[in-house]
Parts: sequence; C-alpha cells; structure tokens
Amino acid sequence: MSLPEVLQRELGEEDPVARVGLGGDDELFVTSTQTLIYRAEGLLSDESVESYPHDAERLSVTEKRRKAKVTLDYGLDGEQSFSLPRGSLDEVLHPVLAGVLSAASITEPGETVERTFRFSELTLVVTSERLVKHVGAAAWDDEYEEYHYDDVTDVDFEEGSVSTSIVLTVDERQERFKTPSEETRAVRETLTQAVLDYYDVRTLSEFREAAAPEPEPEASEPASPAGDGDGVNFGSGPDPLSTDPAEVDEPDNATRQGDGSAPNGSADGPAAVAGAGDTGGQSAVESATAAAEAVEGDDAFAESGFEPAAPEDDIAEEVALLRETVQRQREELERQGDLIEQLIEELRRGR
Repeated sequence: MSLPEVLQRELGEEDPVARVGLGGDDELFVTSTQTLIYRAEGLLSDESVESYPHDAERLSVTEKRRKAKVTLDYGLDGEQSFSLPRGSLDEVLHPVLAGVLSAASITEPGETVERTFRFSELTLVVTSERLVKHVGAAAWDDEYEEYHYDDVTDVDFEEGSVSTSIVLTVDERQERFKTPSEETRAVRETLTQAVLDYYDVRTLSEFREAAAPEPEPEASEPASPAGDGDGVNFGSGPDPLSTDPAEVDEPDNATRQGDGSAPNGSADGPAAVAGAGDTGGQSAVESATAAAEAVEGDDAFAESGFEPAAPEDDIAEEVALLRETVQRQREELERQGDLIEQLIEELRRGR
C-alpha cells in the first residue's frame, strides 16, 4: 500500500515494521528508531507527521474511558506524548515498546519481540531470547528485570482462583510473579513456546532435560596404604550422652533447689513423695497437674478477662458507601475530561 508523500519524506530510507490505524485516515507507523503518527488533512489543519524517537528513558501509559495516552520521557530533553483510541492501545504498545527495548540495547539485533502483556503495574515482554519484566506505574524504565533463557532451567505455573503465578527457576533460584487468571493461557502458551523454540525441543520435559546443569564429577579420595599405622583414627570416641529417665518423666511444673533436692527439705524430690505411700501427697501432685492442663485449655482465654472485638457493621457500611460515592465521582470526572478532550480535538482537527 502506498504511503502519503509527507510520510515518505519523514521516513527517509527506513521501512516501517508496524502500521496501526488510529481512526479515520490517521495512522501510526513504527520503525526501528522512531514512532511516526500521520494525521490526515482536516477542515482546520493540513496533513502532518509527528515523530517520537525510541531512545527514551521511560515509557508510561495512561488510560481513560475512550482515550489512552503514551508518554516517552527523554530525561533532560523532556517528554513527548501522543493520544490514541483506547481500543488501539495494545496493538500500538507492542511495537513501540519493542522499539524502545531495541534502542536501549536490551534486545539484540535479530531478536524478535513475541508479545507484550500489561497487567495493572506489571509489564511482561516475551522475546525470542528472554523475558523482560517491569513492575511499577510505568510500562518500562531502567528498573526492569530480564531473564535470559540460557539461565532458565524450569518454567512452571501455579494456578489460583484469582491469579496464576509464573515460576521461573533461574540460576538455582525461583522467580515468581502473578498474572490474572483470564490471561494465564496466553502467557503460558507464549512463554512456553518461546522457551521451547530457543532450546529447539518440543516439550517442557525435553527442555528441562536440556537445560539441566551438568553434574559435577565426584572427587575420589586417595586410598591409604595397607597396614599404615599413621592413618587418622578417632577410636571409639566418648560415650553418647545419656538422660536419666526419671528426669525426663518429671512434670514441667516441678521445681528443684540449688542443691538438686526437692522443695520442703526432701532430698529425693518427687520420687520420695511417690515412694512414701502418702496418698494425700500424690493427690496434691495430680491436682496440680490437672490445674496446669486446665490453664492451657479453652478456658485460659476466658479467664484472662479479654473478649474478642465484635465487628462494627456500621463502620463497614459507611466505608462501602464512601467507596461507592468516590467511584461515581471519579467516573463523572473522567467523563467530563473525555468530553473536553473530544471538543478540543474536534476544534483542532475540524472533525
């Protein structure tokens, strides 16, 4: 398909690698070094081309009900932003982010960006050689993390009712990050296929076998000469530590004096009490033991004088009502903002 002359002049010798319609005759073009937005001629303006270089330090996205805005931050050189229909955001973000990663030398020449996933404050970029992860409000900045498939020895998915955890084993440690369950299938298929293609295998089992580290050879110990009396010999060693069964069976609440004797001047402690045939003493010990089970039982909390706090239904209702009111106000502000932006754009573009 032929390109407008004004766009051809701006492209020079570059060829666009992606082309996305923005509504009407407006289009977005992505090359290896820049993103170009072509605005067709309108009642109030002539056709034009806007250029956004990919050598940005940060890429962020804001969304409203009908519109989205992509902002490229160039550090000391300031920022540049462009607006587009919200429905076109995913199709636009993928090639633009791929261009930014290439300009930042995160991806190498010939490396293909397979797919881009954006979940709230988590962005995942699956390429043919690595997984790039960014956590934060921006879609990308220098706080990113990358996991090259050379260092990955296992890929697993732990499914939950709300989200699914992707588990990568990298350099003998596990990296986990959650994705919404409704996107699990797409993430699983894209990442799994990229890893299998990189290792040129067909199944995850074959991948795990191919990626497993080589076992280290066991070091052999030199044999001692026969009859050598200089060898190290620890002998039979000390006798193992023993414990007096009587002490083991001693109740937890039993006490001893500093000389090891039992209280009340008895030298034999609990054994003397048991051997004396004093049923009254035995009953006292049993009563004390029964009391210490009672303290640890269900009545312990009741005897402490504390009671669990009852839920405050009125406060919960007020919080829910306040949250609902704030949400309605936010939606109304967004709707008014959209109307103002639409009016400004129609006045500027004559549409």
